[in-house]
Amino acid sequence: MRYVDEFRDAATARALSTRIAALCEPGRRYKFMEVCGGHTHTIYKHGLEDYLPETISLVHGPGCPVCVIPMGRVDDAIAIAEQPDVIMTSFGDMMRVPGGRGSFFDSKAAGADIRMVYSPLDALKIARKNPDKRVVFMAIGMETTAPSTAMTVLRAASEELENFSIFCNHVMIIPAIKAILDSPDLRLDGFIGPGHVSTVIGCRPYEYVARDYGKPLVCSGFEPLDILESVYRLMVQVAEGRCEVENQYARVVPWAGNPKALQVIGEVMELRPHFEWRGLGFISHSALRVRARYSAFDAERIFDVPGVRVADPKACQCGEVLKGVLKPWECKVFGTACTPETPIGTCMVSSEGACAAYYNFGRFSRDRVREATRS
Repeated sequence: MRYVDEFRDAATARALSTRIAALCEPGRRYKFMEVCGGHTHTIYKHGLEDYLPETISLVHGPGCPVCVIPMGRVDDAIAIAEQPDVIMTSFGDMMRVPGGRGSFFDSKAAGADIRMVYSPLDALKIARKNPDKRVVFMAIGMETTAPSTAMTVLRAASEELENFSIFCNHVMIIPAIKAILDSPDLRLDGFIGPGHVSTVIGCRPYEYVARDYGKPLVCSGFEPLDILESVYRLMVQVAEGRCEVENQYARVVPWAGNPKALQVIGEVMELRPHFEWRGLGFISHSALRVRARYSAFDAERIFDVPGVRVADPKACQCGEVLKGVLKPWECKVFGTACTPETPIGTCMVSSEGACAAYYNFGRFSRDRVREATRS
C-alpha cells in the first residue's frame, strides 16, 4: 500500500470483518483495549465497531498523555505561570485542561502570560526574543514527544540560554499497561498496542505482556484497515492459543525502537521514583524528570512548586474511562455538564481523549442505539 485511500478501502474492511467473525467462538465474548487515544478516534470516526461482531468490544486505555495529567500538576504549572516575569508555553490541548484552580485559559484571562506553541523549539524562540523573561515549556507526552523536549534542552544548554526551562510531565506507557494488567477491575483478551510511542521504544518492551500476563499485543497503525487487521491478528492468536507481540505497524515501527531518540532521552532525563496518573493513582517509575546535570533548565528546581494533590471532581469519571471500566457515555455528566467547550474531565479536552472522540463523532454503544430504536 502506498496511499492513504488504500488503508480506508471499504471492500477490504468488509473482507477483514468476515475473517474476524469466522474466528469467534459461539457463546464467547472478547474484549481488547486500544491503548492509544489516536486509535480511539479512528475507531469512532470511521465506525469500526460496526465492522466487528457484537461479541467483540473495544475499550479505551490510558494512552492519551493529556488525559492522564492529574489536576495537581495543572495547578503547579499555573503557580509557575503566575510568578513575576514568567512566560508559560504549552501545546494547545493543555490550554483547557481543568485543574483545581481552573485552566491555562482561565489564568491567561486573569493576566498570566501563557502562550500556545506547536513545539518546544517555539518556546526556545520566545526565550531568545525575551531575555528579560523566564520562559517555561509545559512538557507533556509519552515517549513520543520526550525526544523533542530533550533535544530542546540540549539546544538551550549549547546556547547557554539561561532564561529557558521545562516543567517536565513526560510519562511512560509500559508501567501504565502493567498497572492496567494488575487492576482487578478489568478482564482483557489482548491489546492493540500504541503506534506513536512504539516508533521510539519499539516492540520489545511489550514482551512482558505476553510472557508474564498471557495476553497478546499487536502494535498497530492508525488507519481503519490497520486497526481491523490488528483485531484480526489478535483473534488469530486467541483462536490458536498463542500469546505473542506482533508488529502490524512495521512500515513505521522498528522492533528495537529508535536508538537516537532513546539516547537523547537518556542523556537529559531519568526516571522519577513515582508519579501520579489521573485515574490510576501513583505508579512507580512511570514518568521522567530532568537529570541533575541539566538542573538549570528544570522548572521544578528553579521555581517554588506547591506540589499539592487535588482530588478529581466527584461527578467526573475520567479515571474509569481511562482504565476501560466505563464507556464515556456511561459517565453521568457526559455531553451535558461536560462538553469540549466546558470540560470537567481531561478525557473531554484532548484531541486523543475518549470522551472527545465519542462526543465529536456521535458514536454510542450498539446496545444503547438498539434500546433507543426500540423505544
